[in-house]
Amino acid sequence: MAGHSKWANIKHKKGKADAARGKVFSKIAKEIMVAASAGGGNVNDNISLRALVQKAKGVSMPKDNIERAIQKGTGELEGGQLTEGSYEGYAAGGIAVVVKVLTDNKNRSASEVRHAFTKAGANLAEQGAVSRMFQRKGQILIRKEQTDEDTLMNLVLEVGAEDLKTEGDQFEVITDPNDFLAVSEAITTAGIDMEQSEITMIPDVITEVGDVNKAHSIMRFVEALEELDDVQDVYTNFDISDEIAVQLAAEE
Repeated sequence: MAGHSKWANIKHKKGKADAARGKVFSKIAKEIMVAASAGGGNVNDNISLRALVQKAKGVSMPKDNIERAIQKGTGELEGGQLTEGSYEGYAAGGIAVVVKVLTDNKNRSASEVRHAFTKAGANLAEQGAVSRMFQRKGQILIRKEQTDEDTLMNLVLEVGAEDLKTEGDQFEVITDPNDFLAVSEAITTAGIDMEQSEITMIPDVITEVGDVNKAHSIMRFVEALEELDDVQDVYTNFDISDEIAVQLAAEE
């Protein structure tokens, strides 16, 4: 689940363990294949590919894995024929959900996503009905011990960032997708480590859930989607109240 929220912070900590199992590497490799197929394998000429290579390095993806994914995308190695797709719908309580997939078998991915929706009692919607509630943005998360707010604000606004927010122990930098790389590179050049950096979909309105059972139900649904091999990203406008955040943090 992408996005900056109390639940996203908890998910991000859990996600570090997932990366060790190779799930994250596999998903990023697929994205790299598609980007290399569409725009070539040179990171200097292909902005989308450069952003994904940066994302891969951010989760310590091995260099060999990155290079193989690029070669599959450009056709130098076999196995790079993937198709993008998306599914939209609503979880319990009207929570908006957008699922992005990369697959070599559309029928399989469609069947698996539909099954996950049905099992969770969620409802699929027409294309565009839910995604219009989100904006495509660059998002960078930085832990507060890395820098102070004034220094970071002056740095990122100078190179085109749209906004700088603060929540908990993190700063969140928001950019237009076209300015994402310039902002990321300025942060890196300044010697500031990024906790997370990606182009994502950010909801216009957050729906906060204060019931722990409903929160668990939605979380299980999103996690079930994320476990599907063809699913790359799950975007939602779901968040949790402060009280539920404390309970979930205690469960970790």
